[in-house]
Amino acid sequence: MSTRKQLRSLVEARRGIIVPGAFNALSAKVIADLGFEAIYVTGAGVTNMWFGMPDQGFMGLHEIAEHTARIRDAVDVPLIVDADTGFGNALNVRHTVRVLERAGADCIQLEDQVAPKRCGHFSGKEVISTEEAVSKIKAAVDARRDPDFLIMARTDAAATLGFEAAIERAQKFAEAGADILFVEAVTEAEQVRALPQRLAKPQLMNMVIGGRTPIFNADQLAELGYGIVLYANAALQGAVAGMQKTLTVLRDEKEVQESSGLVASFAERQRLVGKPEWDELESRYS
Repeated sequence: MSTRKQLRSLVEARRGIIVPGAFNALSAKVIADLGFEAIYVTGAGVTNMWFGMPDQGFMGLHEIAEHTARIRDAVDVPLIVDADTGFGNALNVRHTVRVLERAGADCIQLEDQVAPKRCGHFSGKEVISTEEAVSKIKAAVDARRDPDFLIMARTDAAATLGFEAAIERAQKFAEAGADILFVEAVTEAEQVRALPQRLAKPQLMNMVIGGRTPIFNADQLAELGYGIVLYANAALQGAVAGMQKTLTVLRDEKEVQESSGLVASFAERQRLVGKPEWDELESRYS
């Protein structure tokens, strides 16, 4: 089964699969190695980890396509790719779909913010008109070459227009052909509980650590009927905390030992990047 068919099956099962975000190929390999069933290629993570900048629309199509292609080469699990606003109007969305499908994405996420977008859990968001947002979803649906390539439609309208307006938009996105719906940054537990009852299409719930949405256990979200439980930047936040802790010890104690428990072992690092397999290939071709 192709990774696109796998992802469609996972989403439609509505069992709340946890999908962590990857910000580069190595983080994707760690996620896959731990047995997660899908990976989210995070725009915020790419922006934070590669540019050292906040998630405020600085990433472009070239950057996310390059990361998608590298991650696709590194892992065999389905990839959901953050395409922000589609990097322009409906025509730009069409180009974005073609580029990311070719790069190895299995699903792209498009949102209805005014460009430049910002993190869904930041203040100051604005959304485009419903009509323009719907036209962009239609363009994405029409642009895909593979019918198993999935389109996820995200709305940020809850923060600016209210919860009911966000539901109305999501329903129109579904009617336009979106395969998965994503109502971002709801702020009340009852809203989290209500969404699967109000919208028929499979949905994603975004669990932002430190964000505005109440944290639910993934089993609870599965019982509610969510298809995907997204932890877009758990790996990133864990990596930052790990770097800070390790480097603080190095600064203060002037050394870090492999036995400290602060770092992955040398052997584990080589295993994750596939050195034994490369050694075998080197032997085969020499």
